[in-house]
Amino acid sequence: MKNILEWLEGTCARIPDKRAFSDDVSAVTFAELVRGAKQAGTFLAGKIRPREGAAFYLEKSTLAIRGMFGAVYAGGFYSLLDTRQPAARLEKILSVLTPRVILTDREHEKKARELFGELVFAGEDGEELRPEIAVLEDIFENGTVDEPKLFALRAQALDIDPLYVNFTSGSTGVPKGVAVCHRSVIDFITPFVSLFDIRESDVIGNQAPFDFDVSVKDIFSGIATGAEVAIIPRSYFSVPTKLMDYLVEKEATVLTWAVSAMCFVSIMNGFDYKVPSKVRRVMFSGETMPVKQLNVWKKYLPDAVYVNLYGPTEITCNCTYHVLDRDYANGENIAIGRPFPNEKVFLLDDGDRLVTEPGVPGEICVSGTALALGYYRNPEKTAAAFVQNPLNDRYPETIYRTGDLGKYDEAGDLFYISRKDFQIKHLGHRIELGEIETTVQALSGVTRACCLFDSEKKRLLLFYTGEREKKALMKELRSLLPPFMLPNTLFPLAEMPMTKNGKIDRKALGELGGIA
Repeated sequence: MKNILEWLEGTCARIPDKRAFSDDVSAVTFAELVRGAKQAGTFLAGKIRPREGAAFYLEKSTLAIRGMFGAVYAGGFYSLLDTRQPAARLEKILSVLTPRVILTDREHEKKARELFGELVFAGEDGEELRPEIAVLEDIFENGTVDEPKLFALRAQALDIDPLYVNFTSGSTGVPKGVAVCHRSVIDFITPFVSLFDIRESDVIGNQAPFDFDVSVKDIFSGIATGAEVAIIPRSYFSVPTKLMDYLVEKEATVLTWAVSAMCFVSIMNGFDYKVPSKVRRVMFSGETMPVKQLNVWKKYLPDAVYVNLYGPTEITCNCTYHVLDRDYANGENIAIGRPFPNEKVFLLDDGDRLVTEPGVPGEICVSGTALALGYYRNPEKTAAAFVQNPLNDRYPETIYRTGDLGKYDEAGDLFYISRKDFQIKHLGHRIELGEIETTVQALSGVTRACCLFDSEKKRLLLFYTGEREKKALMKELRSLLPPFMLPNTLFPLAEMPMTKNGKIDRKALGELGGIA
């Protein structure tokens, strides 16, 4: 198998009339998905070249998914643009992607033309490139399918062709496009659906935006197994009653969510309103899960299997997993576990020496087929992050250095400590900011916590949500933390600012705390 379309077509041949994807207003069967994708593919095949990208400017939906697979039928890849992103950031993304076509829907067509109608890029051959803006509804209503053309495009395809490019923030202010190929997704999803027993009868409740790699697990688990993917509108994650109604109505059985989305349900007392009792598997990733919030889920869904997943976008979703086989106490860290099949995960110290001893921190490094191709049109950043394994001088072996710190326990399970950037030196002591956050989140009256270090003024800033008063919280922290780990300033918040990918927005908190 070298192309994810083989999954889609194989499942369609077996269960053509089964629902493949649904959202709050529509649904498509596997046969309808293939038909629409081929229409979009035929349209795009006359516009883009093989291994080029098509950009999409619309909300996640059954319409979007047909278009995304259409880009693949055309021999290219898809890249989703977040409709809530500022115009300046979208322009930066498009300046890297330089798409010949931007696909949208009727709801977003006017805005797309306002934002992108005058854009001009320099093409690879030096030609002037003005992206065409096309509306997906028009393609599906009027488009045809050119099977010979699609067959010819498939015949020249390789398993290392890009499948999607997801853009993450870049330290220079220019977003980095992580390019992931068919082979990597096939290599990851195959054991993923097997390990976690995802079945044709499942309904996968999709939380993640399609420009975030958590959605890759939903989309491709669905087409590989025949499970239905129920797309949850983004707006429902600010209205707990709508969210819980939707999960119950769709009879969701599998949830692969960001930690912040799970915390939203538990903090907002969503289970007090309604319990989606069909849920049998809950997998979470993106940030450290506060045990207090996890225990709320376990209280209402005690028979579900819970799995902690770890891994950055650059390694195709995840590289380690830990099935929770016991209860955790507040303040405990949950292991990120052991590597997925065909992935090597190991720790290197500051001298690039292998770390194997329990309790000794090191940078988490990964190698294997699931590694991304690199950063799209960014060879410098690619060369800095995707490097030769310093432990191997015998043959080329690319590894990805995550920038995350981890350590092993006595049983050999791996634990995430923090970002290397979050390990600081304060008052002569080396401190992990994550340790402070874990301690605070275990306390009553606190729901989420984030700690930052102002290196210029040498002070620790603690931001938290919950009803706990500052004075009482600081008093309790004095009995739990050594003086050099005590926050200098506490900031109670009504809610945590979040990035578009559902992680705590540390940059916004830094601005709030006066950190330049």
